[in-house]
Amino acid sequence: MSDSSPGLIQRLRAGRAGLHRPLARGLAALCIVASSAGCLLTRDLPDPALDIPDAYKAARLKDPGSTPKLDWWRGFRSSELTMLMEEAQTVNLDIAAAVARFQQADAQARIAGAALLPSLSGSGQETYSRTSGASASGLTIGGREVVNYSASLSASYELDFWGKNREALQAAEETAVANRFDREVVALTTLTSVANAYFQVIASQDRIRTAERNIASATRVLEAIRDRLKAGTGTDVDVAQQEAILGNQKAAVPLLRQTLAQNMNALATLVARPPERMHVKGGSLNAISPPRVTPGLPSELLTQRPDIRRQEAQLASATANVGNARAQFFPSIQLTGQGGYQSSALVSLFQPHAAFFNIVGSLTQPIFEGGRLIGNFEFTKARQDELLQTYRKTVVSAFADVDTALVSVKETTARLRLQREVVAASRRAFELSEQQLRAGTADIIVVLNTQVTLFQAEDVLWQAQLARLLAVVSLYQALGGGWEPRMEKPVDAL
Repeated sequence: MSDSSPGLIQRLRAGRAGLHRPLARGLAALCIVASSAGCLLTRDLPDPALDIPDAYKAARLKDPGSTPKLDWWRGFRSSELTMLMEEAQTVNLDIAAAVARFQQADAQARIAGAALLPSLSGSGQETYSRTSGASASGLTIGGREVVNYSASLSASYELDFWGKNREALQAAEETAVANRFDREVVALTTLTSVANAYFQVIASQDRIRTAERNIASATRVLEAIRDRLKAGTGTDVDVAQQEAILGNQKAAVPLLRQTLAQNMNALATLVARPPERMHVKGGSLNAISPPRVTPGLPSELLTQRPDIRRQEAQLASATANVGNARAQFFPSIQLTGQGGYQSSALVSLFQPHAAFFNIVGSLTQPIFEGGRLIGNFEFTKARQDELLQTYRKTVVSAFADVDTALVSVKETTARLRLQREVVAASRRAFELSEQQLRAGTADIIVVLNTQVTLFQAEDVLWQAQLARLLAVVSLYQALGGGWEPRMEKPVDAL
């Protein structure tokens, strides 16, 4: 018995090798055919046919060193704004949700990529069975009891001959890329919202302080007019008109305080704090220094705007889905195999004679699906075309956003300069009229008009300063936030 065992083992091994050789030849043939069918895996990316201008219509600054820096908010030279910006990047809830979305997309990509790898599973089993007894010639024969043990590994693999699984993986990966850029879009929106709310807070503080100074000025004028009334050189109408002016100034303060509170609460939400925990020192718009920014070239915007990059990745994902839908028309080639040990005695389960295996190759060709495959293909093609048009619109809108922001910065700067001249002239006129009023030589109508003009001009000045800062922030947003620093071209060694 011991002499024949080695020969049996050798024959078993030889039999397995004989079975493996045809399978290996078949797999090699499939690989050769698959390599020659590479054209089926080529994705034709649609041409967006973009009309990219050479320069922005409203651009004038040419200094390339003034392109937006990554920490662009530091250009305003406000330490409090910088602190709020950095805090928002770490605690903002919208950004955190966007991060969770791209983590989900990464997991989906890993799920899609699993189809490209074999699946392997192991199993162990103990089977106990008993046959029923039989009766013959008055004798009862007991049933037979059988115990069987088995341990095996099963593997299956789909040959991605037509690229169906690879296209699905590519679509999932591009979706993950799109979600990463979506996070950048959310972050940019959050940062610009923080800057806008902070400047609104400061502007409200400036306007409240100005209103309080104007109330004090109007009170002085009212006292002077009342003195004239006592001296017999004034009228009750003059007093009533001045009281109305003073009342309007006082009535404006509650609305300004409401605006201040609203923007403080908006800042608290952006940095994930309850309003009771939000404390902003603020200051004055005069202490804010608007940075000088150049927009670069329109062609550079395609790589800087995160919303453009997001749409581009979504278009690539849709294109991969088209390839996946096309590959579903072709046969699916599946390889499955199982091997292990089976024995009626546990002690001899892992002996060579207890080994078994089987290998199966199958091909499934869709014949009739009731229009499901063609419908899916047409759907993915239409989705691809939708995203192509959305991508084109995003690019065109981005160019328009930059031009609009450039015009806004230019015009708000000009408005601010003119408004400062208006305030200077109005203040001089009011000071002169107030001096004449105290000297008793002023026309009361002139005094009333000059103070109203000054009060309005000062309030409009703060609004003009705020509009300029908001225009600069909108330019940063239109340019996609901060840009990576340009790399200097290496100088060839002599």
